[in-house]
Order: sequence, then structure tokens, then C-alpha cells
Amino acid sequence: MKPELLKGREDSVCYNSKSEGKKMKCDSNSVSGSVSQRACVYAGARVVLNPITDAFHLVHGPIGCAAYTWDIRGSLSSDSENYRNSYSTDVREKDVIFGGEKKLAAAIDEIVAGNSSKLIFVYSTCIVGVIGDDIDAVCKAAENKHNIRVIPVKAPGFSGNKAVGYRAACNAILNLMGENNSPKVNGINILGDFNLAGEMWIIKNYFKRIGVNVIARITGDSTSDEIKNAPTASLNIVQCAGSMHYLANQMEEKFGIPYINVSFLGLEDIKASLTNVAEFTKNKEVIQKTKDLIFAEEKAIEDVLAYYKKRLTGKKVAIYVGGGFKAISLIKQFREFGIETVMVGTQTGKEEDYDIIKKITSEGTVILDDTNPAELEKFILEKKADILVGGVKERPLAYKLGIAFCDHNHERKHALSGFDGAVNFAKEIDLSINSPVWKFI
Repeated sequence: MKPELLKGREDSVCYNSKSEGKKMKCDSNSVSGSVSQRACVYAGARVVLNPITDAFHLVHGPIGCAAYTWDIRGSLSSDSENYRNSYSTDVREKDVIFGGEKKLAAAIDEIVAGNSSKLIFVYSTCIVGVIGDDIDAVCKAAENKHNIRVIPVKAPGFSGNKAVGYRAACNAILNLMGENNSPKVNGINILGDFNLAGEMWIIKNYFKRIGVNVIARITGDSTSDEIKNAPTASLNIVQCAGSMHYLANQMEEKFGIPYINVSFLGLEDIKASLTNVAEFTKNKEVIQKTKDLIFAEEKAIEDVLAYYKKRLTGKKVAIYVGGGFKAISLIKQFREFGIETVMVGTQTGKEEDYDIIKKITSEGTVILDDTNPAELEKFILEKKADILVGGVKERPLAYKLGIAFCDHNHERKHALSGFDGAVNFAKEIDLSINSPVWKFI
């Protein structure tokens, strides 16, 4: 017997209908008892700030919070490796009763004494939100004492979901930028790429080849000084809309920097993104170099992609990822392989994301917002998907159901962005879907 939807979930799940026009209920807190696939507020904040290579991350909360984000992203660094570590105040019962502010201040002193630090992010997690430690005051006092930036990141889990954490991280980044009113220069900021498996290096190299200067990377392989300089850019390009739209809007309002959405997943979006950035410059040489780059890169991989398309055409995919913009790119990318998307969902998608998803998927495609394992199982089996694309929490479910899986989250260790990433992605999908193991299950 197939499980029914939990009460309160009815408006967050639908079968795509071009004529019905049903609006998805989204961008809200999870339904209690649904065992949501979402992460907590602290996790949302940490994954955005974690790749800043010279930052120290001090978790003011129980030790489990720091353990949860141990090396949380597959982000690579060309500089310091310190960002891979978590520092914690290890809040215990005594601190809950008497307060943990002195312990936090001592932890900051210890980090500064043992390291050459420019920037410390201090995260307050659930317990600290309950006991009410004034981390703003502690961080301000530490800044004055040590003459470095100590920035509070308020991330108690009961205040929402990881999308709330994204906003907390963006506010911390704005805090770091300060009131930079330096003159604008010709260059861009890349928002929302976290250098997973070196993807930021791939994207930055494209812009170097077409003659576009990258001012700041936010936050993959970035530094505190680089982010402080970000307000001088003339354009923001937003890759991960779920985590960075808020920051882009705030930077437009505060610093007058316009932004455009981009994606470097799949040939259609890669070509459109590079072309849109080139056209923004209004530089004929940049525009021509972009055309040349696209032609050369696409030509170099067309035969291998054609090979994989022959092996993948007719397969069915279920997608469950963090943001709506990534889901949209993946739907297009699978369409390039001849693969039909039969189920698609996100953790933090917006109404406008789901409107686009409905336009680019077929009638009857299942669309979900903030789903849970029971719903995923129900619709994967119902739609007879050959592969599930998701993150670490979805992997066990796919294997228990006996279908292929592709990790498209931040734990992965190989690049999926850019033209070479498109080949890596096709190869991984083929290896997983067409593995002989499925014949024995």
C-alpha cells in the first residue's frame, strides 16, 4: 500500500498540469513530523561561509554541531586549509545553566593566541539561542581587544530551515564588506560557487580567456580581503540562487551593483551564461572571444557527449536538490542527454522557480517542495525512475530501492560545472545507470 501524503503537505506536491495552473506552497517551514530532507539553519550558514579560506569558524554550541560540518564541502583551496577545521566552545550542562559568554570569549582569545587570524565567524546554534548568550556583545568586545574582524552568525535551528541560514551567512558577508564606497572597476563578482572539486577555477579560467576580470569569488577559494573588495565590481553573477539572491539584492541596493543569474551546468546554460556576461560588457572583443571559446569547447566534446546520449536516451530521472535554479539546470541538462525528468523537487525553491519547472517538464511530472523520504520513495517507484540525483541523505534511499544514484551535492569530489564538467556528468550518469549490478537486484 502506497503511503498517503502527510496532512499539510498537499499543496507542496503536485503532478504537472499545463492547464491547471496550481501554485506550489513553498518557502515555508517544514511540516512537523515529516522528517524533512532539509538541513538546519546552522548548516545553511556554515556551507556558505565555510569556503572562505582564511576564516576561522567557531561554533558556540554543543560539540555535535561542529562535528556535523567537519570538512562539509568538497571545496578546494589555493591558499590556507584552515577552513576545513571546526572550532567549538563545546557548550555543556553547566554552561546552559550559568551562561556561556565567558567560555566564548576565552575560546576567541585562544584562537587569536595560537593563530595569525584576520577573521573569525562565531556561530550560535540551538542551545545558545535558548539560553540567550549575547554573542553580539562578545564579538564586539573581541574585535576591540584583538583588532580583527569577529563576526556573529546567529543560526539557532528552531528559527527556520537552511534557507534562513543562507540569509544569516549573507548578512555576515555584508558585515565583512562594511561600507566600502571605493570607485567601481570593470570586473565581476561570482556569487554562489563554492569551488567544489575546483569548479571555481574552471569558471574563472573561462572569464580570463574572454578578458573579463573577476574581482571576488563568493565564497569558493576566496579570502577575507577579496570579499572586502567585492563592492568595487560592476556586475554580480549569481550561480546558486537559493543561497545568494538575497546577497545580490542587498549589494544592488547598498552598492549599486546589478546582477544576472547564471548557471554553468549543462551546455545550454553554460553558453547562455558566458554570452550574457560578455554582452553586459558591451565590449566587441570580449563578445567575439566568448563566441570563439564556446565554439572550441563545444567542438572538443561533441563526439563524447553524442556517445553518452546514445546510451542514455529514453531513461528516466528523479531530481531532488537544494535550490530551484540548480533543478532547472539539471532538467535542461538531462534533456540534452535524451533523459526525461519524471520527478523533481527542491529544499528551498521559490514560486517563480516552480513556475519555470512546470514549463520545462512534461505533463504528469511530479513536483515537490521540501519533501521527505516517504514521498520520495512513493514517487520514485510510481514514476519508475532509473536514477535519483540528490545529496548524501538521498543516497541510501536510492540504493535501498535498487536504482542508480548521482551525488550532486557539496560532498562530491569531481567537477560537474563547465564543458569538461558536462562530460564528467554524462560519464557518471552512464556508469551508474548502465552498471551491470542492477541486473542482479
